[in-house]
Amino acid sequence: MKILVAEAISDAGIRLLQAEHAVDVKKLSPAELLEIIPQYDALITRSETKVTAEVLARGERLQVVGRAGVGVDNIDVEAATDRGVVVVNVPGANTLSTAEHTFGMLIALARHIPQAHNALAREGRWDRKTYVGTELYGKRLGIIGLGRIGSEVALRARAFGMAVLAYDPFVPAARAEQMGVTLVAGIPQLLPQVDFLSIQAAKTKDSAKLIRTQELALMKQGARIINCARGGMVDEEALYAALTNGHLGGAALDVFTTEPSTASPLFALPNVIVTPHLSASTTEAQEANGTFVAEYVLRVLRGELVPEAVNLPQVPKEQAQALVQHLPLAESLGSFLAQAFVGSYDQIEVIYSGDLAKQATTLLTNTVLKGFLGAQLGEHVNYINAPGLARRRGIAVQESRTLGQAPLTEITVRVAGKQGEHRISGMLRRDGGLRFSAVNGLHFDMAPTRHLLVSRHTDQPGMIGQFGTVLGTHNINIAGMHLGRERARGEAIMVMQIDEPLTAEAQEQLRAMAGVIEVRSVTLPQGETA
Repeated sequence: MKILVAEAISDAGIRLLQAEHAVDVKKLSPAELLEIIPQYDALITRSETKVTAEVLARGERLQVVGRAGVGVDNIDVEAATDRGVVVVNVPGANTLSTAEHTFGMLIALARHIPQAHNALAREGRWDRKTYVGTELYGKRLGIIGLGRIGSEVALRARAFGMAVLAYDPFVPAARAEQMGVTLVAGIPQLLPQVDFLSIQAAKTKDSAKLIRTQELALMKQGARIINCARGGMVDEEALYAALTNGHLGGAALDVFTTEPSTASPLFALPNVIVTPHLSASTTEAQEANGTFVAEYVLRVLRGELVPEAVNLPQVPKEQAQALVQHLPLAESLGSFLAQAFVGSYDQIEVIYSGDLAKQATTLLTNTVLKGFLGAQLGEHVNYINAPGLARRRGIAVQESRTLGQAPLTEITVRVAGKQGEHRISGMLRRDGGLRFSAVNGLHFDMAPTRHLLVSRHTDQPGMIGQFGTVLGTHNINIAGMHLGRERARGEAIMVMQIDEPLTAEAQEQLRAMAGVIEVRSVTLPQGETA
């Protein structure tokens, strides 16, 4: 496959990619990117390359977009999801570097270090009076966003004797208390209390221009602000006004609304210090960014699941192993129903029992849809775009749970529509293999092979023998057989495990037999081989 690296990553990351695929490292204009993106299966960027809906639409071969950094604000994640393109980033690799840079900016801002350096080294002035600073000890630091980086900034601030307040609606109070941080109810409640404000929140549509004129007006006279998160979260015009009218004491900025930014009215202010988006620019962070994003991209190209992907349902770490183990089962159940009971269905229900009923199962449900729709559509269907495809086809998807005394950890998939209702249940064996336990309410106990024959026919003497004769004529070997019926001489369902796929000729002969209602060939994405 071909991988385009549009912005520089570490040599270690490039070597990992080159070990498996062809790699082009090119700095491109937007027009050039649009021109060549159809050639590539993967795209790796940092913060400058804009991966727009148009880029994604032209990237017909694209399977994955990797961001060698924390955010994904330069990637149209919604458009990627619609097209089934996996989006990965590396949120943990920059954590320490960004936290250290933030705290370095905080100290430099409090003690006027860049200004004093320029006065002495550039202008030859020994000026101790102008650059009298302020201690951090005893001051209040406000943090917006108490995630990985915000938590590390809080840890360093506590070590300097600062009181730390934070706003983050997603952090439990117990977690904040454990870090020695006081949570506040909102940004308006936070701003009047703090001497320094550090922004560490992710940039979203809602957080663009998070700090505007009205928010700056709430801050203390002489308070200082640090932004090492994302450009545009602080309104730069409003910040300029607050710094020049004396309301704020200073600002330290590593990020800007437009990047690269080489000219801004803020740069001329004596109480502003700036760096060119350096918060993640350490040898250690760049090495980690490059290797992590390369590993994630390679896993996607190998067809492996990457639970850390941005546009996959997030899985709690403690549940990840159990859920990942059940993915082959979920996909096979959906695929079986689509092939064994062909028809138009407008409802899919996935029912979880046992331990799975207590877990976050959205990823498993997406995988059921992947199996079901992939068998029907014969096109690129994956964990990412399956829910959107189901919506567009008018299929209502529902999750249900059997709680209480359910003894078995089992997945049941039910489809319903004009052709009626069908269902299949399955579980994992102790050795991790798949087990189908029921079809349409009839008990089965079978390990599905990759190739199956599913028959609905009248329960009458001689049927099994006739099936065996037809399959033998076509040199198709039977590995196992499972039969279920509600009553004698009524309708029966038979599932045969076969070593070779059912040929069209054999299928037509079987359908022509007296008493046969329907015969279907099923090829599962996951299944034991004979």
